[in-house]
Amino acid sequence: MRPPCPPSPKRSAELRRRFAEEARAERPDLSLLCLLVGAEADGTLDEAGMDAVQIELDELAGRLPYRPGSPHAWAVALRDLLGEGLGFHGTPADYQRLESSLLHQVVRRRRGLPILLSVVWIEVARRAGAPVYGVALPGHFVVGFGPTPSQVLADPFDGGRVLTGTDADLLVAGATGAPLESSMLVPATPLEVVSRILNNIRAWAAARPERSDVALWAVELALLVPSHPALLRYEKGQVLVRRGDFVAGAQEMEEYADLVEVVDEALAGRVRAEARTARALLN
Repeated sequence: MRPPCPPSPKRSAELRRRFAEEARAERPDLSLLCLLVGAEADGTLDEAGMDAVQIELDELAGRLPYRPGSPHAWAVALRDLLGEGLGFHGTPADYQRLESSLLHQVVRRRRGLPILLSVVWIEVARRAGAPVYGVALPGHFVVGFGPTPSQVLADPFDGGRVLTGTDADLLVAGATGAPLESSMLVPATPLEVVSRILNNIRAWAAARPERSDVALWAVELALLVPSHPALLRYEKGQVLVRRGDFVAGAQEMEEYADLVEVVDEALAGRVRAEARTARALLN
């Protein structure tokens, strides 16, 4: 499949302004943040297209039974509608596609990564009044319904299968080799979700050197999320150097070195040496 065309520089600047503004809102809108990511990846996604996705999520919510009641009933209702009824689920091949991390494409294709399918579940359920949230298990994102004492987990990647305690244990053990801990079951905030989505996109791009354009916009969006890791500055510098922008890349590395010098002087020295090497490539 041909890669989507990027947005124009003017459109990209506006998307980033809105992304930064929404990321700093008191209650960030998860679906809007995801659509802004999608529009940065796909220049064909205009305002009408973004609105159409929001309308479709509204319509799907309207097809749910009126307030099913218990967390388990909510999970079953979402599974019946989205998974069994409409065929939303994931496959191993979805990990190889950038579209699997873009909300508008996931809604269209009904395929995607666990975290994007979970966003569909969350946004549809939230609109219907469900007590729903994302749960960032190590290596696999799922959806939670209800408060912790009576929490019910569902796996949208598996068509919304309602998980037992043993199922969740096996998912975590398969990803980490360690047992499930209660701290892994806390609700993920919208900013945590979108940061993890951008992590996935950057990982996808890192495995494809020819897509350094994707790596760059993904790290630049991640830098707009409040309280982002300082290491992102170093990552951006590396991407810029790979793209041949040696001066800008060196500057990013040097600014990262300034940030970490107080806690790790040796690391700062190594990064500055890397920045000098990048500048030398100009000669």
